[in-house]
Amino acid sequence: MSAIPDNAVRTYIEQHRTAFVDDLAEWLRIPSVSAQPEHDDDVRRSAEWLAAKLAETGFPVTEIWPTPGAPAVFAEWPSSDPDAPTVLVYGHHDVQPAAREDGWHTEPFEPVIEDGRLYARGAADDKGQVFFHTLGVRAHLAATGRTAPAVNLKLLVEGEEESGSPHFRALVQQHADRLAADAVIVSDTGMWSETTPTVCTGMRGLADCEITLYGPDQDIHSGSFGGAVPNPATVAARIVAALHDEDERVTVPGFYDGIAPLSDAERELFAELPFDEETWLRTARSHGTLGEAGYTTLERIWARPTAEVNGIGGGYQGAGGKTIVPSSAMVKLSFRLVAGQEPDKIERAVADWVADRVPAGIRHEIVFGAATRPCLTPLDHPALQALVRAMSRAFDGEEIRFTREGGSGPAADLQDVLDAPVLFLGISVPSDGWHAPDEKVELDLLFKGVAASAHLWGDLAEALR
Repeated sequence: MSAIPDNAVRTYIEQHRTAFVDDLAEWLRIPSVSAQPEHDDDVRRSAEWLAAKLAETGFPVTEIWPTPGAPAVFAEWPSSDPDAPTVLVYGHHDVQPAAREDGWHTEPFEPVIEDGRLYARGAADDKGQVFFHTLGVRAHLAATGRTAPAVNLKLLVEGEEESGSPHFRALVQQHADRLAADAVIVSDTGMWSETTPTVCTGMRGLADCEITLYGPDQDIHSGSFGGAVPNPATVAARIVAALHDEDERVTVPGFYDGIAPLSDAERELFAELPFDEETWLRTARSHGTLGEAGYTTLERIWARPTAEVNGIGGGYQGAGGKTIVPSSAMVKLSFRLVAGQEPDKIERAVADWVADRVPAGIRHEIVFGAATRPCLTPLDHPALQALVRAMSRAFDGEEIRFTREGGSGPAADLQDVLDAPVLFLGISVPSDGWHAPDEKVELDLLFKGVAASAHLWGDLAEALR
């Protein structure tokens, strides 16, 4: 693969470092909190700011795409090469709520630099990681002498990710022709640590449901009627107890159908990471590990599907006793899915499994939320290998290791609708405190993200041909 000179990239980045940070700080001052209606105007202002800055960067096409909720920003910069592949970068410009009284040592929407760290809400999640592409593409052009990127470069930056992306899939479907790409780069993720650079290769999907169980038409006396009529709270408890077997495997029939087993190579790559289970438990605020037999903790949270009880309730909850058979009970369940599982099939299987466990005399309803599909990029995919090379060059030749993400996100919608591989380019680290007080980004790592972006486009242009 051809490569652009490292020193040319570094020189350009260093020359524009101060202006880049100043621009990012200006964007971070906009409190684009999508979850709070009082910030609706700020979210729109954030989109307008980004669209204007992308035009200033050089993108000839910048548009604000409305949704029934918050607006997204689309930008496009065609390559001068007629045979160039197309790459779409995804991120989001909305942020989590934040206030000084939450525990911040500074004002969350007044960026502050201390000890090489930029503190502000959105610094890492996700404005900083979106914005490094603006300097990255300019460094790419300066180092290569090009007037347009080596790939047809597109950006889609949504405004509702922190609110669950309720309109994102519909937006992608509506603009599928404009968003068509040979690969998708997601810059809304992170690395293992400051000293262990990594690339994420996949995210789990999600299906969740609420089960409501109805028994008597009202709460009734447990002495007069208990033991002679079905109790919905007891049924709820039995459903929960039956969800896993003695090996912590999910008992829903067909739940594991279609899942490719972890290869020995993948398990070895996970095992190479400097994982300390005691430290992880402290982070989890937990006192022991438990999960599917035969798998390590990292394998369980990254590469295996799971079922969790998110809530269970019914009957009297106050002080003292109240001897009743309650009229209703409820259970909330969520299922994290891995590649090979289809959310709609899982939902049907769960609905059938629950129905089989509801006795006569109990009526039930089951309602599913919006599902998210899993996504996974094979380790030998040429686009992933190009990304790894770009990251390695940005990190001075260090070996880039691999992780996955146990959570879920809208990246799978892009993979599903656009039928393109999803790659993850992020430089955030666990100490950045996403969603927490004192969110920050390590500036040295942020500029390594810039360098990775600068190196990536030329390599991808060849890898995707």
